[in-house]
Amino acid sequence: MQRSIVAGIACAITFVIGFASPLSKAQNVTAPTVRIGGDAKGLQPIRVRQVDTTTDVVGRLSRKTLTFELSNPNNRVLEGTMEFPLAAGQQITGFALDIAGDMREAVPVPKDKGRQVFESIERRGVDPGLLEQTAGNNFRVRVYPIPANGVRRVRLTIDDTLARGAAKKASYAARRDNGEVYVLGEVPVEAASKPRVIPDRVGILWDASASTRTHQRAHLQMLGDYLRAMGNGTVTLRLLRDVGEDAGTYEIRNGDWSALHSKLETVVYDGATDLADWTPRADIAEYLLFSDGHRNYGERDVPRLSATQRLYAIAPREGGSDTARLATLAQQRNGRLVLDRWHDRGDVALRQLTGQSLRIVGLAPHGVTDLEVPGRFIDDGVLRVAGRATQRGAYVDVTLDDGAGQRIVRVDMPINGPSHPQVASLWAGWKVRALSVDPERNAAQIARIGQQFGIVTPGTSLIVLENADDYVRYDIPAPAALREEVAQLQAVRDKERKQNRNERIDSVADKFAQRIAWWERKFPKDSPRTQKIAKENDVARRAYASAAEAAEAAAMAADAAADAADAAASMAREEPSVVFDAASPQELRAPAPAMAAPASAELMSANFVSAGGRDAPGPTATITLQPWQSDAPYARRLRDAKPADVYALYLGERDAHADSTAFYLDVAGILLAKGRRSEALRVLSNLAEMQLESRHVLRVLGYRLMQANDDARAVEVFRKVLAMADEEPQSHRDLGLALAATGHRQEAIEHLYEVVARPWDGRFDEVELVALNELNAIVATSPQPLDTAFVDRRLLRNLPVDLRAVLSWDSDNSDMDLWVTDPNGERCYYGNRLTYQGGQLSDDFTGGYGPEEFLLRDAKPGKYRVEANFYGDRQQIVTGATTLTLTLTTGWGTAARKDQAVTLRLTDARETVLVGEFEVK
Repeated sequence: MQRSIVAGIACAITFVIGFASPLSKAQNVTAPTVRIGGDAKGLQPIRVRQVDTTTDVVGRLSRKTLTFELSNPNNRVLEGTMEFPLAAGQQITGFALDIAGDMREAVPVPKDKGRQVFESIERRGVDPGLLEQTAGNNFRVRVYPIPANGVRRVRLTIDDTLARGAAKKASYAARRDNGEVYVLGEVPVEAASKPRVIPDRVGILWDASASTRTHQRAHLQMLGDYLRAMGNGTVTLRLLRDVGEDAGTYEIRNGDWSALHSKLETVVYDGATDLADWTPRADIAEYLLFSDGHRNYGERDVPRLSATQRLYAIAPREGGSDTARLATLAQQRNGRLVLDRWHDRGDVALRQLTGQSLRIVGLAPHGVTDLEVPGRFIDDGVLRVAGRATQRGAYVDVTLDDGAGQRIVRVDMPINGPSHPQVASLWAGWKVRALSVDPERNAAQIARIGQQFGIVTPGTSLIVLENADDYVRYDIPAPAALREEVAQLQAVRDKERKQNRNERIDSVADKFAQRIAWWERKFPKDSPRTQKIAKENDVARRAYASAAEAAEAAAMAADAAADAADAAASMAREEPSVVFDAASPQELRAPAPAMAAPASAELMSANFVSAGGRDAPGPTATITLQPWQSDAPYARRLRDAKPADVYALYLGERDAHADSTAFYLDVAGILLAKGRRSEALRVLSNLAEMQLESRHVLRVLGYRLMQANDDARAVEVFRKVLAMADEEPQSHRDLGLALAATGHRQEAIEHLYEVVARPWDGRFDEVELVALNELNAIVATSPQPLDTAFVDRRLLRNLPVDLRAVLSWDSDNSDMDLWVTDPNGERCYYGNRLTYQGGQLSDDFTGGYGPEEFLLRDAKPGKYRVEANFYGDRQQIVTGATTLTLTLTTGWGTAARKDQAVTLRLTDARETVLVGEFEVK
């Protein structure tokens, strides 16, 4: 389930799109309303200034076109984001954005590619527009740029089918460019519902997650009407949230359900949603699932039922429920979807729930294939079937069952029927709906259909680009207006060369050889003179500024090799390091001379690697974290409360902060500190409910789950992030580390090696060294040998260190800095990446996310101060604070490794926070 949040987006416009026509009085247009959310930077949200609407109706097929004018009242260029739900059965088939005064039509792209291209072009300051499906029937439009004090126009095209209308048959056809002909047949039928016998043992699956609070009234009314129709029986109740909970068994006598009603009136609606966290009982004949279908927690399949059991899904008619998932889920379990609205006082929805509705039980095609229907139940008096015609005179014999008996109705679908552009997209939409019961498993097929038919699906978005060159650059089909220009560009322009994977590996091997040179160098541990520190810092800046500075790197490597040879017999470390799959000196590729592994190193086989290395850091090192505490008034009140009272106080504060990720992070942290773990995890899970498919929010959720030792749940979250943002190396790294924490080390190193081996956007330079360090540490400390045959042998060497600090954050296009000040008083930061005693900092991540990594092999005794600094951001959306995660480690790369992590928030540029200290004795 979801609750849209506005803090962090330029605007959020929530509206219901309906269709006003003489055939359907129930479907009306609800005017857009602007929801103004949190504003951390004094900027105003984008506003809807004008809406134009046109509707075309042919028979029972309707197409509505809406044009929005988005106004930016700020003196700064911004991105505009507009979120909205569609009603069940509605489908987006068109999107256009004004480019140079003309409306340019969008083209379909895979969803993850669409977002990647949009954000890449946005960073260049060029005009992109994106329309994507988020969760269920919710959609999001992103537009950039909206000029300072200026406007942009957006146009949406939405298709729908209307209720019965004229009592006559109809058929339509649409010929595709590939010669295929899609056909649609309609036949009016009597669809009166007949009462059915309700079983005397029923299971209630009650969605008690956070976003269902507004649905309670309608659900209670529907359940009461159902139980009064039951009369007498037994009801079992299970609450579905982030973790399911059995909530008792209740006897219903003469329709009296007061005990169950009282229980439901006291239900706390909080947390994420796992629709699969229940187990069917053989003695329960019927289950009622009250939910809006937005599953955002859990990876298990929804349980199947026996042939004699049914499941009915009851969802709110309004609010963006995932009706496609719920309808298919229920129909696969011998039931149906019922759309409820509290002010409809029972009639239609209750008849669907307690009656035997007319349903399709069989399809016999003749001259037509690939049949699809909008649903198995017929509620609007029109039987519709679509398919792909293979011969003239096509028809389908449809078997219908009304509970009293069966009958066959013929639906004609002639190949030469009246042409209508909606036919093919309707077929595609119904096909996607059937696949949406398991969108993750059917993702590839859903995306393929969306791209082929140009509709928005969970796997397909619509995108508009400004320049013809961008359609060529990103390999995106051009709209009709640019097709000729793009074809000419493709003919004359050489395809951009993609960096060969082998070239990438060679580049990483060069950098890793320099890292080995640093690791093997003996750095002084005395108290340096100021001039000496300055000299060392100058060497560091020249050595690490560019790989082209070969002379400096060569000198460093030569010094390291000489130091290693001179000190081989008197190394201070108790045990030698271990080299994994070490390459020969001739195989090492680096600007520096090749280095042989230490004579005492243990060489592992090429296919499997055993744990090794020293068992503990040389000196004794401890970590002291500086607890970060929110100074918000609610946080102070909760910290002062007794542990048992915190959750209730949180519920009282929630409405005032419901759209704030910071609020849930703060409360979860306070509950964890007070030993209320299950409540803390429930509160934390609200982050999965809040923003529609925000990888930034989900990353923070994953990090915090790992800090709370819920690593398995973190793996689930990071898998979702990877599906959203495969093009960001952090997605693979985060999942790899979570997998390692759960003991799935083999899969973990495969994801980490993807970070190492794949070419990434230039703003992620040196992320490969961080991931390679983590890969080697996992291999070295694994209890069982891991298969490393896929890893280049030059890259397999564990480099254990005394101290390690890693900083990651949740925002794109932002620059956070890691600072470490050692006992000499020398600060290691982006301007001084190599200290006098050998502390090294990774490359500066100025484009978002991190990680930035500090390493020190031999730690001089004393205290090391670790700080996080907010350097600044270049985001062009209205955002709140940036959430940072900083992990401090002693004994890195050894069996004695110890980690401590903290989550904190920074709001203002140049803000600096003390995170913690290492103390080495």
